[in-house]
Amino acid sequence: MNETQSNVCFVTLGCAKNEVDTNNMKQLVLDAGYSIVEDPEAAQAVVINTCTFIQSATEESIDSIFELAGLPSVSNGEAKLIIAGCMPARYGSDLEDELTEADAFLPCAQEKNIVDLLNNLIGPAKANEPLDDQALCHAASQYVKISDGCNRFCSYCTIPYIRGRYHSFTYEQIRKDVVTALSRGAGEIVLIAQDTGRWGDDFEEPLSLAWLMDSLASEFKETWFRVMYLQPEGITDELLQVIAKHKNICSYLDIPLQHVDEQILKAMNRKGSEEEFVALIEHIKEVIPDVTLRTTLIAGFPGETDEQFEALCDFVDEGYFDYVGVFAYSQEDGTRAAKLEDQIDEDEKNDRAQRVRDLADAVCIPRVAERVGQTVQVLIEGIEEDGQLFGRAQCQAPEVDGVIYVEDAEIGSIVNVTITDTLLYEMEGELVNE
Repeated sequence: MNETQSNVCFVTLGCAKNEVDTNNMKQLVLDAGYSIVEDPEAAQAVVINTCTFIQSATEESIDSIFELAGLPSVSNGEAKLIIAGCMPARYGSDLEDELTEADAFLPCAQEKNIVDLLNNLIGPAKANEPLDDQALCHAASQYVKISDGCNRFCSYCTIPYIRGRYHSFTYEQIRKDVVTALSRGAGEIVLIAQDTGRWGDDFEEPLSLAWLMDSLASEFKETWFRVMYLQPEGITDELLQVIAKHKNICSYLDIPLQHVDEQILKAMNRKGSEEEFVALIEHIKEVIPDVTLRTTLIAGFPGETDEQFEALCDFVDEGYFDYVGVFAYSQEDGTRAAKLEDQIDEDEKNDRAQRVRDLADAVCIPRVAERVGQTVQVLIEGIEEDGQLFGRAQCQAPEVDGVIYVEDAEIGSIVNVTITDTLLYEMEGELVNE
């Protein structure tokens, strides 16, 4: 253990929103003079930022907690274990009774208090001055949260109970976070939230996501901007026009439909129907002809009949989307859907989800192959362990849509690449000599 500094290790589970929260905590810790280390066995405090969105995420969080609790430094009390994020937010005092291995709990809403908590557990930082920020994200693509919480209360979802009611972050805060990310080498800013399309409607003088993106893209012209988690209701003509207007806004929309059957959607406490979604997709493509579309679907929701499931399969088979994420319905305690009758057997849910995935692959993989011969701009992100350089085009969101492998380019640069080959969702390309 370093005797001149107080070392803190962060372990992050779950989605990109958790990554942003961890980065914010890291910044507070660094500003207070603590040192951040990657090895939990070299730390005086280990902070695990947990996820409990669905049962499998909860199980992963619990397994990781037990793994960290079993480290010699933690089990003998030399290092303190802090459980942060969604688990303490969702389960509250019940978690404290069940997970006695932890020394403290830090719910999402209290993560700004991380320094006070560390002061109490391991004492004030021993470093004489704030340390550098090399432990923070310096990736070519970085996430910026524009709001937190959710007011939708979808019947299957725990987010409103974990994150609370929807609240937009101010433009000034978002811009500050963008500037910080750019100072750390970002070439792409990915705007995220539980419900990005609602940004600004809770202000005393309401603003819109379209206004936010137009403002950012106009000021930071050399930076790519991408928006994720955009509910169908949030796709306005104003937003589509802004995306079409700016070359540095990715022509890419992530629209989590979850299902297409109107009755299933009502049971999910969501709006829409297959007819409405098809009309929306057609309108989007009229305004942004080169748009790339992603969606997320849930198979095996309680009461989903064979006919309703087949309608979902037929919709996917129509090929409206370039990328499709599929989840088997997860029965989450505390949600209304968990109490619905006609819960579907686990094996059947998983079988249905896999069938939708297979249909999606059959449609989407050939669409990726159609890009061979096209020349696209690629943001160079990094190097694989085998030395292969990779990046992404605007048609690929981070972590979910594959990458493009190239040679001889500088990390962080945006270069023109001609696609030469594809393998499933991955692509290969050659630099275009300028």
